[in-house]
Amino acid sequence: MRVPWLMAVLSAAVVTAATAALLWVFRAPPVEIVKTAGVAGGAVVALYALWLNDRKHWLESEKVADERFARSVELLGNEADQVRVGAMHSLVWLATSTPRYTQTVLDVLCAYLRRPFHHPSWDQNGADPDTMFAKATPEDQQEQQVRRTAQRLIRDLLSWGDDKKKEYYDLDLTGAALEYFQLDGRRVNRFIARRAQFYGITEFRKLHVKSRTFFSGATFHGRLSVPEAKFEGGLAFSEATFKRKVDFRAATVGTFLALAEQPPPEQVGELTLLPGTALRTRHDGWALTGDVQPARPRLEDHVEENTGGSADGVTGDHDSFREGDVYVAADPQKAHLFRFEGEGLGNESDPETEPDEVKK
Repeated sequence: MRVPWLMAVLSAAVVTAATAALLWVFRAPPVEIVKTAGVAGGAVVALYALWLNDRKHWLESEKVADERFARSVELLGNEADQVRVGAMHSLVWLATSTPRYTQTVLDVLCAYLRRPFHHPSWDQNGADPDTMFAKATPEDQQEQQVRRTAQRLIRDLLSWGDDKKKEYYDLDLTGAALEYFQLDGRRVNRFIARRAQFYGITEFRKLHVKSRTFFSGATFHGRLSVPEAKFEGGLAFSEATFKRKVDFRAATVGTFLALAEQPPPEQVGELTLLPGTALRTRHDGWALTGDVQPARPRLEDHVEENTGGSADGVTGDHDSFREGDVYVAADPQKAHLFRFEGEGLGNESDPETEPDEVKK
């Protein structure tokens, strides 16, 4: 603190001397020179004191925010469901009041949804679980409501509509079990939902994903609705399973597209490929339109990063899911000549790793 105060004093002295010299040049009375120069120097010191006080309050508020965040995350592990819900709302309030926490809070909520959970009603009617009255423990019923709260809060935090900022945040829902998940009209930067389980109606109407979207190995037990959605950075449905209808009306995809071998049982509308989109897999039976051209084989496909895993218990990608290693123009009987045994998806624990479909 000594150095800043010394700088303030020196600045005040310089301003005082400069003011006095200027007044002397204009032949001001000596009393007026001393008076005016003193006021100028004092003003500099006062302004510095105000700035220092403001900075002190800012540092204190940042400390309070950090403490609130740590406490809220700790409460997410509380046994009482109402405490967990309260902790989530506290985190969202923090993200709203302190924007630098927004991505971190989204990461925490996504991590909560990645925790293992299974509701009995999903086994009876995964397409619409709310129509079933399954025998579930009170704990399962409470946890179901907590998870639905997390889903809603994620949706509320994302930018949408005429929001002037138009911010894009990442979502990592790898292996998550989601129920009636809605991101309609939201803006997302990178959307990862590998091996996720989607129960009930999944609503992505007018969703705009700026970077990559991965549904590799995911299962959609209910209807998937993506009308007017924009997957600007690419879309992967590799090894995904569709048990109900998919609505593609006016949806567009750019950069790359990787599809499951088995198309949805029913498709409404067509998925439009923008010019230059790399189609990395077969598209037999899929409702596509636009620039539907097979991608060229790439030598870099044979280089694979360590599949790894994540700290939340979700295992990494293994050779059961292949994204982009089957090309439309290739002979199926010879496809094995262009791949290695044990190849898997990119390392999802490293956000910078590029999966096969992305590389051209």
